[in-house]
Amino acid sequence: MTSTSTATTDGPPGHTPETEADPARAKKERIGRYVAMVLLPFLMVGMMITGYLATMHAPTPHDMPIAVAGPAPQAEQFADALAAENPSAVDVRVVATDADARQLVLDREVAGSVVLSDPGEGSATVYTATAAGASQVGTVTGLLAPEVVGQGLTLQTEDLAPLPDNDSAGLTAMFMTTALMLAGYMPLSLMLSNSPELLRFRRFVPILAGWSALIAGLVWLVAGPVLGAVEGNTAVILGISWLAVFAVGSVQLFLTRILGPMAVLAGMLFLMVLGVPASNMGMSVHTMPSFYTTLHSFLPTPATGEALRSVLYFGGDGVGTHLTVLVVGTLLALAATLGIDALKRRRNPDAGTPEVTMQSLTAGPRPASNRIRYATLAFFPLGMVVMMISFMLGAMYQPAPQDMPVAVVAANAEQAEQAVGGLDRSMPGLFDLHASDSVDAARAQVEDRTVVAAYVLPSAENPSATLITNEAAGVSQKQVVERVFGQIATGQQVPMSGETVASLDAGDTMGTVSLYVAMGWIMAGFMIVIVASSAAPMVMGLRKLLPVIAGWAVFMSVVVWLIAGPLVGAVDGHFLPLVGAGIVAIVATALFTTVFVRLLGLLAVLPVVAILMFLGVPASGGALSIYMEPAVFRFLHDVLPMPAAVESVRSILYFGGDAVGSHLITFAIWGVISLLCVVVIDRVRPLPAAEPVQAPAPDDAAVEVAARI
Repeated sequence: MTSTSTATTDGPPGHTPETEADPARAKKERIGRYVAMVLLPFLMVGMMITGYLATMHAPTPHDMPIAVAGPAPQAEQFADALAAENPSAVDVRVVATDADARQLVLDREVAGSVVLSDPGEGSATVYTATAAGASQVGTVTGLLAPEVVGQGLTLQTEDLAPLPDNDSAGLTAMFMTTALMLAGYMPLSLMLSNSPELLRFRRFVPILAGWSALIAGLVWLVAGPVLGAVEGNTAVILGISWLAVFAVGSVQLFLTRILGPMAVLAGMLFLMVLGVPASNMGMSVHTMPSFYTTLHSFLPTPATGEALRSVLYFGGDGVGTHLTVLVVGTLLALAATLGIDALKRRRNPDAGTPEVTMQSLTAGPRPASNRIRYATLAFFPLGMVVMMISFMLGAMYQPAPQDMPVAVVAANAEQAEQAVGGLDRSMPGLFDLHASDSVDAARAQVEDRTVVAAYVLPSAENPSATLITNEAAGVSQKQVVERVFGQIATGQQVPMSGETVASLDAGDTMGTVSLYVAMGWIMAGFMIVIVASSAAPMVMGLRKLLPVIAGWAVFMSVVVWLIAGPLVGAVDGHFLPLVGAGIVAIVATALFTTVFVRLLGLLAVLPVVAILMFLGVPASGGALSIYMEPAVFRFLHDVLPMPAAVESVRSILYFGGDAVGSHLITFAIWGVISLLCVVVIDRVRPLPAAEPVQAPAPDDAAVEVAARI
């Protein structure tokens, strides 16, 4: 690769700098900037959405390890029948005793186990560990229960490692891990672009050690004392967190040495796109393609998550294996970096520090003081980490129904009111119950998402209770009402049947496709402006920017549909409505981002990502019902772009587009107000005139531009 140093003005009088005398190279520089402006956000959005949709839109068990114990002939027969019924879904092993089966579950060597009683007793006990993965428990039970019942046995279940009350969703380890990964890889590209002198090995390693300690303390502080999601094990958690950030930073330093500014893409690929699905945190790795089981054994995201899980829920059992992965990765990365540095010095002993390609992270000039520049440099990733774990973990670590709207239907209004009063007294604050005397009216409310469910009391015509739900409107809230009202029906000593007004498609078994499609739109909207402001500032004038945003919105809306539809198979059809809604969402998000870019420069990422993602995702209802989160997210659900995007996709996929109009109005309001703000800002503080381009060598144009991200 050719040198990227800029031309100097040294030379005889009248000498013209090369960059001014070579318009062809300046043209190549401009083209390189345009390419980077489109290519980088395209790759980032494409990788994220493809990776998440491909692995999580319809998770299916693959070689899920299951242990079987019991009387030898019976256990062998059960294991053979289970494997024959689910040939690719399970990896069955027969063990000698009940104690062996239990210990394998606690050691997380198997996802679950079943212990058969003596033939005369006719029962079977399924052991699981919710702390090893709540979603995994449902998968294991779904595999084992039909076989147990099919053999005429009585099913019993036991949770060997339930989640603690302070972390009832088991998401603390996942969000802590995500924050630590973000802190490890994000600062490196900023350093390379803004303060490359900090990346000298002897200077960087102690900086990384201190940064790792700071991040470890902050993540623990938020998750522990502030939110209460973590109790005890302070020293061990701090140590794991420090090691995780230091390991990721060390590997990212190595990637920066060999890939330059493009290392951020490699970090995102291995830590987030591949690392999150392989982590076994949100979903069982055994429901992913087998490739992810291999990744689970050596990537830092799974190693960190499993180490934290071991300490938080299993008394530290097995933590050494995962820490070894981080330690070995750190040592190899640092050794490789030293080797590359030595090789470069041998080839070019006079090579200096890489060129500064991002003068300032703010909308103002480069700070004269190094202290201010370094403080700003640290503030950027620090703010991202703190906001991410505070907002995301704070919203979802203790999901519980709060004023969840449910209709209670009886034969007449008086009976319905009496039932509502009794239920309110027995479940204060959990549900917002509405009395109704019409099953059809209640069913319509469930279908239009006015209420989450309708509980129909027994009547003379129908002696059983009926629970009407809407699976397509949210899996988590459906599961909650089924569990709670199933218990109510049991207490009333009446059977309960279920009815779903809208079921999920086969390509969207978790109901999260709408969230990932919406994330694609929102990310595309803010990424194009963030990247353009650094890589191609010449397009940031409003007259040039508006056509760029419009064209980009059309392009990326089609790309997201192609990923979700033909490529992954999560969406079937709906091309025009999804692409149309996506265009509006991307344009509105891009205009909103432009406001903050005008005011803050690259630091605009902090408020933009906080509003659109860290608050937007919990408020969207795409992953967890808004009625199971703090009440503020119900308000945000009605005003933020991410919820509007999720509900638009959900409405198009499952409800004939019944609510798209209102959400398009939300986007229009955000877009119009943002556009007006940009116009006002430009009048008060006009954009600076474009400076003459000083082009790097043409072979490196795109890489040099990428360094600005």
